[in-house]
Amino acid sequence: MADQKIENVIIVGSGPAGYTAALYTARANLEPLVFEGFQWGGQLQNTTDVENYPGYPEGIMGPEMMTQFRAQAERFGTRFVSDDVDRVELSDGGVQKVYLGDEEHLAKTVILAMGAEPRRLGVPGEIELGGRGVSTCGVCDGAFFKGQKVLVIGGGDSAMEDSIFISKYADDLTVVNRRDEFRASKIMHERAKEQPNIDFKTPFVVEEFVAGGDGKLGLVRLRNPETGESEEVVADGAFVAIGHLPKSEIVQGQVETDEGGYILTQPGSTRTDLDGVFAVGDVVDHTYRQAVTAAGTGCMGALDAEWYLRDTPPSPEAHWMRGGEPAEIAPTPTS
Repeated sequence: MADQKIENVIIVGSGPAGYTAALYTARANLEPLVFEGFQWGGQLQNTTDVENYPGYPEGIMGPEMMTQFRAQAERFGTRFVSDDVDRVELSDGGVQKVYLGDEEHLAKTVILAMGAEPRRLGVPGEIELGGRGVSTCGVCDGAFFKGQKVLVIGGGDSAMEDSIFISKYADDLTVVNRRDEFRASKIMHERAKEQPNIDFKTPFVVEEFVAGGDGKLGLVRLRNPETGESEEVVADGAFVAIGHLPKSEIVQGQVETDEGGYILTQPGSTRTDLDGVFAVGDVVDHTYRQAVTAAGTGCMGALDAEWYLRDTPPSPEAHWMRGGEPAEIAPTPTS
């Protein structure tokens, strides 16, 4: 143990939040270690055109954007491990422990950036036609369906919000819900009903997304669960809007989360209920879930970690660990 190095910062996760946190901590000379995951890059690795991120007037492919984010963080000294963390042992102000199998990594601070993943229907064609007509983000992809026919699957506030946004572009939008009743708040349901190009189809469930001759979504097979009646609906686009799952399993029971599993942070910061542990991106955010907001919280998390290291004396454990001395915090260049 006396020879084991203790890192200034370990970042768990990647995507816009994790890579931005890495960029900022690397430029602050904190030499971050990032466990980016086997499927690094977050949800944008499964996204095609990104047209709503500032600085890309012609748009950019999601995987290319994440490659650029990663390269920029690496330029300033970020180290990457492209593997998934198995478990963590988090302390309140002490040394944080991150494990890959039996391999232990120690840190003075940890930034949690595991993200979230959209809930899936689990039907044929859903994954295969992702980015080719099937989407899980109305704000991201709604503008691609101008003048077209679109389905939104879901009955909660997420489905209503997506429907209202996409209806600005689509000529014909149908909300498909498996029940006659909607889980959405009354005000959101009413707002959706007020849109002249939004219709509702209940009770129906999706059985399959089917490609057309061009390889893109062509039609959606629906079934009435009460009568067994099947129906094929022609559609250019389909948005699955049944919620998200935060990827917070490895910290459950260690940091405070809400009933949905999202990590709770102190207002106006990325600090969790444990000193030295910060959380950023979609593992915190169940409202906006955009690349640009995730990147913003990644910046916040990096600055919070830097300030914590600057102002907090090392824990007793750190005195006998190699590299456990207080971090030298150099002035961060403004840009």
